[in-house]
Amino acid sequence: MKKIMIKDMAKHVGETVKLGAWLANKRSSGKIAFLQLRDGSGFVQGVVVKEEVGEEIFQTAKGLTQETSMYVMGEIIKDERSSFGYELQIKEIEVIHAAVDFPITPKEHGTEFLMDNRHLWLRSRKQHAIMKIRNEIIRATYEFFNDNGFVKMDPPILTGSSPEGTSELFHTKYFDEDAYLSQSGQLYMEASAMALGKVFSFGPTFRAEKSKTRRHLIEFWMIEPEMAFVEFEENLEVQEQYVEFIAQAVLKNCTLELERLGRDVSKLENIKAPFPRISYDDAIKFLHEKGFDDIKWGDDFGSPHETAIAESYDKPVFITHYPIGIKPFYMQPHPDRDDVVLCADLIAPEGYGEIIGGSERIHDYELLKQRLAEHGLDESAYAWYLELRKQGSVPHSGFGLGLERTVAWLSGAEHVRESIPFPRLLNRLYP
Repeated sequence: MKKIMIKDMAKHVGETVKLGAWLANKRSSGKIAFLQLRDGSGFVQGVVVKEEVGEEIFQTAKGLTQETSMYVMGEIIKDERSSFGYELQIKEIEVIHAAVDFPITPKEHGTEFLMDNRHLWLRSRKQHAIMKIRNEIIRATYEFFNDNGFVKMDPPILTGSSPEGTSELFHTKYFDEDAYLSQSGQLYMEASAMALGKVFSFGPTFRAEKSKTRRHLIEFWMIEPEMAFVEFEENLEVQEQYVEFIAQAVLKNCTLELERLGRDVSKLENIKAPFPRISYDDAIKFLHEKGFDDIKWGDDFGSPHETAIAESYDKPVFITHYPIGIKPFYMQPHPDRDDVVLCADLIAPEGYGEIIGGSERIHDYELLKQRLAEHGLDESAYAWYLELRKQGSVPHSGFGLGLERTVAWLSGAEHVRESIPFPRLLNRLYP
């Protein structure tokens, strides 16, 4: 008898197969038991008919507890009523381990309880669907960059300096030196781009930011491409092509998951390049018209401001050319203005906030040296970064996309904590 996974059932209709599974839920009458089974690859209903299997197997089915592990043997048949399209007519059940008092039941539970039991909450249909969407975004990311001539590079997690200052970094000792957990691999990706042209990284980053909003995590994953000989406008084009690609990949390959989450797929269908753009100057004017009198030119935008801007569009929107005073030291100034830089944030619709930050980078040695001094950064810590501008420097650009915010947006998750397997939050390091 062939052992298969739920995701492969369509290939074995009419066959009798063996399936390793856990019991997600069940219901039964006097003569039929319906078992909701999961195996990690998907969910399927197993049907146990008393007169077909006999008293012993039927009583085993009725006595199964939630999350009990088992092997089930049965015939795969089509089921047009199911969104999955198939069910298993069970003939035999072999219990592997009977679960006892599984804490997460079909009833409602509080968020803190669920987070304390995150190791078990991941088994639920909703969390399973979000993780499958996360996986699809990761798969599509590699496909996009590999197909577009990018080389995957891995910047260090332990660093001796920071792209954006050390105020929001986790400090540690590196033997007898100070070190920090990386908040971005960007500086190292710039060095990589000077060697390989177009590169991208995909790894964990850390921000010691004491924020409790639904958009923030302490540890999260970033995709950071960097491109030599690419200036500001071309950088924006790569960003919108990439975001379109991953959104359409989710729409195409996660149909069941999006349906399970109740996601309005029409909003995803509309994520097609090009994306609208609004300058920081015009965004300030817009916010004043909308009654945000507290914001003035030179201020950074908060969540309410970004949401108000995003609500005026039905797809992601670029906010471009921010004031030089609120952006990091490495951003290239505007060629015709000394008060703004060649940067953009990409704001997701539906209140999910910034998912990408990007810019053209300074490629002039003297200007970069000046900007380091203006930001009060130790030039010696950035000596290698400065040297890139002395050894065949070229215009170059890049960006960083936050994976978890993107997962939350595309899946429709209410809070970013559901978009990563084990979230690290301001007051949560367990489990």
